[in-house]
Amino acid sequence: MGSRARSSKVNRAWLHEHLTDPYVKLARKEGYRARAAYKLKEIDESLHLIRPGQVVVDLGSTPGAWSQYVRRRFAGGRADAQAATVTGVSGGTVIALDLLPMEPIEGVGFVQGDFREASVLDELVRRLEGRPVDLVLSDMAPNLSGIAASDAARVGHLVELALGFARTHLRPDGALVAKVFHGSGYSQLVEQFKRSFKSVKAVKPKASRDKSSETFLVGRGPRTVG
Repeated sequence: MGSRARSSKVNRAWLHEHLTDPYVKLARKEGYRARAAYKLKEIDESLHLIRPGQVVVDLGSTPGAWSQYVRRRFAGGRADAQAATVTGVSGGTVIALDLLPMEPIEGVGFVQGDFREASVLDELVRRLEGRPVDLVLSDMAPNLSGIAASDAARVGHLVELALGFARTHLRPDGALVAKVFHGSGYSQLVEQFKRSFKSVKAVKPKASRDKSSETFLVGRGPRTVG
């Protein structure tokens, strides 16, 4: 079998899996831009992270499913399709950031740029207008090369940047949710979380595909540096 035929077979298999995925169907029904919304929903329902009135920063936001979820929780206290019809956003701030463009979401501010660049980080901080952050969400992931050591270093770097931002801007009772991957470097990231937060929990949501090595680390209560 040629490489083109193998690629076509893989693409068909992926498409079949995608179209029959219950979370993809649910996202379509409830108006979410991606099935990833249900990962955050499960984490939130388990740990009660999101409440109306908070300041939330969504890193690696595109296409916007996590921001949609937060915005719905702010607007109606609910995250289902009914909440999608609520207009306006009551008492909360969502600022999203991604390297890729994102279609606008009502009540969500957006910064397009590379989080690794100082000028982009400066713009994000400017949007906060001096307000402390209740929750930092990081679904950031690099383009993976397939070289384990290199990919682990790229993932680790993004998580460390999210950690640094969270330590600087979170309230004393604030939280960080960050996507990480099992494998090389995972235990070191867990240790960094434990040094940075009073409480650390690893969560593998049901909406995360079984074959995916992704896990979400949740740190609560940033430790005082010094």
